[in-house]
Amino acid sequence: MPPPDSPSIPLPLIFGPFDPSGASHLPADAVICAGLGAHAGSVATAIHVQDTAGAETILRLAPDLVDDQARCLLEDMAFGALKIGPQYDPETISTLAQIAADYSALPLVLQLCAPPSIPDLEDLDPEETVGALLELLVPQAHVIVVDARLPEQWASQGLLSSARADDPIGALHEFGAPLVLCCNAALGPGLNGLTLHAQDQPSRRWPWTAPRIRTGDAESLLATVLCCLLACGLPPDEAISQAVASAGAILERHFHPGMGQRILLQAAP
Repeated sequence: MPPPDSPSIPLPLIFGPFDPSGASHLPADAVICAGLGAHAGSVATAIHVQDTAGAETILRLAPDLVDDQARCLLEDMAFGALKIGPQYDPETISTLAQIAADYSALPLVLQLCAPPSIPDLEDLDPEETVGALLELLVPQAHVIVVDARLPEQWASQGLLSSARADDPIGALHEFGAPLVLCCNAALGPGLNGLTLHAQDQPSRRWPWTAPRIRTGDAESLLATVLCCLLACGLPPDEAISQAVASAGAILERHFHPGMGQRILLQAAP
């Protein structure tokens, strides 16, 4: 890790919800970044009411507030990469897309997620939210991190190009995504892992045991580690290889403070 006053300390900027339990999203991302010697800036786009078992309520923050906070940070600190985590409405997605466009020189890691089934989001059309993600953020992402089953689900629902219904990753490439890192991908009979799809290139595969902790959020961990490495100035291919190895090591330390999922432990032994 660089000395405390070193200008080389990586500065990732992460957009996402705030989970007060610390099990996921912005609080967990900040801890992961600190464990990697980086300092994360955070822009909350929603606030959850939840425990370690899951979210009960989601309060979406006003897009104007999200925009003001992001630009305040971006004008103050020399961030090296951006990560956009789960987003719940087209208006916020549109705001984030404009920020990403204004700072297009920064590598963007986009974690694709399906909108959760929460009563607070019942006023929204999930298909409109997914459409906004695909049309506004996917074309700007340098790397997409996604559970392998999600593009297949969206293709079956007709949310991806109908001409590529049998090739959902190809459809994401057509939207403009150059690199798609899939978690929980089938590598063979009884073997799952990670698959990196690069447009017009052979795919790369890594055996990677699905973690028993953060099981619904393994892609968030990878995206955060990858954002830190991109903020260090690594090229995407090298950053992805290192992220796979680093994330596996991070998953080895965890504890169980509540009634829900286990939580990553970054405290000193």
